[in-house]
Amino acid sequence: MLRRTFLGAVAALALMPAVAMAQSAANKTFYWISHGSPTDPVWTYFLQGAEKFAADTGVKVNTSFHSNDVPSHQEAIRAAIAAGANGICTTSPGPGTLVDVVNEANRANIPIINFNTKDPAPAWRAYVGVDLKVVGRTWAQYLVDHKLVKKGDFVWMPLEVPGAGYGEEESAGADEVFKPLGITWEIQDASYDQAEAINRMTDYVTANRKKINAVIGLGDLVTGSVKRVWDQAGIAKGEIPVVGWGNSLDTTTEVSEGYVNAGMWQDPLATSYMCLSALMSEASGIPINFDIITGALYEADKAPFYAKIMGGN
Repeated sequence: MLRRTFLGAVAALALMPAVAMAQSAANKTFYWISHGSPTDPVWTYFLQGAEKFAADTGVKVNTSFHSNDVPSHQEAIRAAIAAGANGICTTSPGPGTLVDVVNEANRANIPIINFNTKDPAPAWRAYVGVDLKVVGRTWAQYLVDHKLVKKGDFVWMPLEVPGAGYGEEESAGADEVFKPLGITWEIQDASYDQAEAINRMTDYVTANRKKINAVIGLGDLVTGSVKRVWDQAGIAKGEIPVVGWGNSLDTTTEVSEGYVNAGMWQDPLATSYMCLSALMSEASGIPINFDIITGALYEADKAPFYAKIMGGN
């Protein structure tokens, strides 16, 4: 099947007819399934996008979080299939982990769309979200272009769940920029619990401060913890260059105040909303068959704009 990739703005226009038809399909039930944790701040925004879609359209949207528990995630999809779902929006807890259950949904003729973290292995109808390798390259190139790292430097990459697909893709993208320059890096297991992540990150930066030249936060929780880690470790804002995810009010504040140089906006609310809108189109007999790619890197001047989207001042 040929697939076309459109940038988010163009794809959103293509989805408008699907949204307009939503009121006539209020008896439909969609499932929104996340590998994330309900305590991860960014996932509250993804969830708000799903809830906003349900409120706007009258479609019932069942939501669930699975905290990177692959069997639980697989069972949630199977439960949606068994319940006769009209469509499923789901993230991927890891590359290739959902091949079988996606095939089961397809055999049941239930549209299933991947969002947030692209997994090319299953036979999805479409993907909505960022290209993680491009994100990783963008972070690394930002550090290089702004002369924040140089040949032989070391970059620390804290991550909530080592081995998770998103971290692997992002670091692989960054390495495409760093490797030719002889820049080395290391992923640190920071934990999905924010208090524990702050403690582990503080311990790491305290023990390795002399060799750390820059930081890439591979997840929203770790990037949004930088200010608290720096304060605990006695590191001044701006002393260590930091780039990473920017989908939380914690990070927009850090960018505004100079703790983080640049954050990547993933459009979490719009990602969920557009994924469910694409399901509405599929369920109405209008196939999608294209991907919707999101993402924008912002600095301090744009941080208030993204903070406002997330309900901040």
